[in-house]
Amino acid sequence: MLLEKYTDHINEILSRYPVRRSALLPLLNLAQREDGYVSESAMKEIARILRLTPSQVYEVVTFYTMLNLKPIGKFHIQVCRSLMCALVGSDTLVGWLQARLGIRPRETTPDRLFTLSTVECLASCGTGPMMQVNEEYYEQLTEEKVDRILADLKRDGTCSLKSGPFMFPQPELQQVKR
Repeated sequence: MLLEKYTDHINEILSRYPVRRSALLPLLNLAQREDGYVSESAMKEIARILRLTPSQVYEVVTFYTMLNLKPIGKFHIQVCRSLMCALVGSDTLVGWLQARLGIRPRETTPDRLFTLSTVECLASCGTGPMMQVNEEYYEQLTEEKVDRILADLKRDGTCSLKSGPFMFPQPELQQVKR
């Protein structure tokens, strides 16, 4: 249980917020770091700590795409599906990933290596189509880049194609109109 293992950390989080409820996201993040997802028991415990109902905690967990209700793979692939990314091929990107991994969004590969998700916006509008894998951004994706990223991640867990977050378009990649 969170409270037993992280009493000091929980108290430190609670001390930062004059309104107890404001500590909800940090406590959910703590629970997810511990288990890889926010379990039902963690939601109930957090609700008790913050004097909320379990349904109030559940509402927050289901609102934020960075919180998971079930275990995810080692590599969480999140594809931006906002309008800007859709206009430059995010649906195609999802198709490539589905074909390569054999899963659909909100599914995890049988080897528990990859989980595929679609999210509303990753704030990289000028560099789509793009995806975030765990904390790393991969932008201006092509089918070849996707293949390399997946192969590199399977092989050694890292890929040199990562771009940050928030890589700005490279001047040499933009066409200059004269």
